[in-house]
Amino acid sequence: MKLTLNRPRPQAAAAAPPLPEYPCLAEDVVVHEPAEAGAPWIVQFDAGRYLRVGAGMARLLRSADGTRTAGDIAAVLGAPWTAELVGEGLTRAQRMELLRGTDRKTAARRRFAFVPPLTFQFTVVRPERFLARFRPLAARLAHRSWAAALVALVVVGILCLAFQLPALADALSRPVSVSTLITLVVVTYVGTVLHEMAHGIVLSHYGGKPSRMGVMLFYLTPAFFCDVTDGWRLPGSGQRVRIALAGITTQAAIGGVSGIAAAAVALTGGSPGVRDTLLLLTLTTFVSGVFNALPFVKLDGYLALMSHLDISHLRDRSMTDARRLVARVLFGGRYERALPGVSWAPLFGLVCMVFPVYVLAMAFTVWQSMLEAMGLVGATVVSLGLAYLALRLYSGALRLGAEARAAGARRWRIWAVSLVVLAALTGIAREVTLPYTVSGGFVQRDGRVLFVATGAADLDAVTPGATVRLRGSGIVLHEDLGEARVAGSKPVQVEAPFSVFAPVAGLDSMKLPATGVPLRVNRPPAAATGLAEVDAGRRGVGDWLYLRYLAPFWR
Repeated sequence: MKLTLNRPRPQAAAAAPPLPEYPCLAEDVVVHEPAEAGAPWIVQFDAGRYLRVGAGMARLLRSADGTRTAGDIAAVLGAPWTAELVGEGLTRAQRMELLRGTDRKTAARRRFAFVPPLTFQFTVVRPERFLARFRPLAARLAHRSWAAALVALVVVGILCLAFQLPALADALSRPVSVSTLITLVVVTYVGTVLHEMAHGIVLSHYGGKPSRMGVMLFYLTPAFFCDVTDGWRLPGSGQRVRIALAGITTQAAIGGVSGIAAAAVALTGGSPGVRDTLLLLTLTTFVSGVFNALPFVKLDGYLALMSHLDISHLRDRSMTDARRLVARVLFGGRYERALPGVSWAPLFGLVCMVFPVYVLAMAFTVWQSMLEAMGLVGATVVSLGLAYLALRLYSGALRLGAEARAAGARRWRIWAVSLVVLAALTGIAREVTLPYTVSGGFVQRDGRVLFVATGAADLDAVTPGATVRLRGSGIVLHEDLGEARVAGSKPVQVEAPFSVFAPVAGLDSMKLPATGVPLRVNRPPAAATGLAEVDAGRRGVGDWLYLRYLAPFWR
C-alpha cells in the first residue's frame, strides 16, 4: 500500500493531534530500502506489519530522527518539499502510529492478538534462530527434482485412496475407536506444527525473518500459526507464493505418505484398524489442505493469491469494492473503486464477506454439543458470540451507509431502502419456513426402542406420532436403519451410553443421564444403539434460528 501526499480534508487535519516539534519515528519502525531495482520501499512496524511507500515518503520518514523540525526536514530534502508538505506527510505517519508519542503497544511486548473477524492468537516463541537452522535442508530441497518427487508422491497417495474407496466408506460409516481418535488428533496437530514450520523455514531460506509462532483459536477451532509477514520485504512475488504454499505442500506430502501406507497395510494383510486409521488420516489431511487453499479467508490460499497478484490487502480492498457495489445498487451515488484494475474484485469481496459466516456456523456445529453440556457457561459463551456477530453486522450496515453518504446518495433514499430491507428480512423470518428436527439417539432396552436425548434437546417438539429416522452412528456417513414413530407413553429418565451421542466406540461403560421417549417400530434396527432424528414439522426462519442456536443453552 503506497502512501501519497494528497492534501487532507480540512476537518481531518483539524482533528489530528499536534505534531511534536522534533518528530521522531517510533522505536519499532524500520524503513527498508528496495531489495532490487524497481522494488518499493518497505516500512516495517509493530514487529509484523508492513507498508509499501514511495521513495519520497521513505526519505521523509528516515529524516524524522528527533533532531529536526518540519522546516529543517524540508530544507534537507530540498525541492519540491516545503514545511507544509512535510507536516502533512508526518501527520499521516502519526495517524498510523509510526511516530513516537503514540499509545500503541508494540507486538514485541504483546503476546495476545485478536485478528478480526474471529481469530485469537497467542505467541509462544520467537522462532527466527531455531528455523534458521533448517536453511541447509531447505536449500537442498529447493530443486525441481524434489518438486517432481513431491507431485508423484501426492498423485500416488490420491490414487491409493481412490482404489480403497469401499474401505474408506466403511470406516466413515462406523464409530472410531479410542486409539484411532487419539492417533488422528495427535498426528493431525503434529502435522499442523510441521505445516507452520514449513512457512517459516521457506521464509528463512529466502532471507526473511519469521517473527512469531504460537497457538490460536481460528473461528473457535484450535490451531497453530507462524507469522511470515516479513515476506513482504522480499523482492519477488514468486518467493512469497512459495512461502504461502509451503504449509499446503507439507500437508500434501503427509497425505501422500499416509495414503501409500494404507495401501501397503491392505496389500500385506495388516491390521484393519491400522488401515482405517491411515485412510482417515489421508482423507482429513487432503480435505484440510483443500480448505487451506480457499482464498476467501486469510489462509494460505489467500496469501498465495495476494502474493501472486502483488496486491496488498486484497481481501479488504475487494470487500470495500463489494460494499460500494451494494451501496450503489441500493442507494445510488458515485463510487471510486479500491481495485479499479481487478474486474472480479467486487464478486470476490462478496464471497469473502459471506464465507466467514459459513465457517463460523460450521465451527459452532462442531462445538455445539460441548457448549450445551456446559449449561449457563455455554449459554454465556454463545450469547457473547451472537452479540459479537450482531455487532459485526451492525458495524457493516453503518459502513455501508457511510459509503453511500460519501458518494452523494440522498438521505431519504438511504432511509427508505433501509426500512424496506428491514421489513423484507422481518417478513422472511416470519413467513418462510424450514424443516425442523430434533436430534438425539436411540437405544434398545428390555425389548423396547427408546429415543434418547440430553436436557438441551427440544423435547416439547417430540410429539406422539412424529416420524423418527433411525441411522447408524458413523463419524461421517450414517447408514439408514429404519423408521419409527413416537409412542404416546410418557418420557422416562434413563442412562444412555456415551457412544450414542459421540461416534466413539469402546466407551459404552460411560453412561450419561438422558430422557428416553418410547418409540413404535415395525422391525427393531440391527444396531443396539445409533442416531435418531425426530421430524418436528416446519418453523419460520426466525423461530428456527432461535430454536437451533440459542434455545438449547437456556433449557
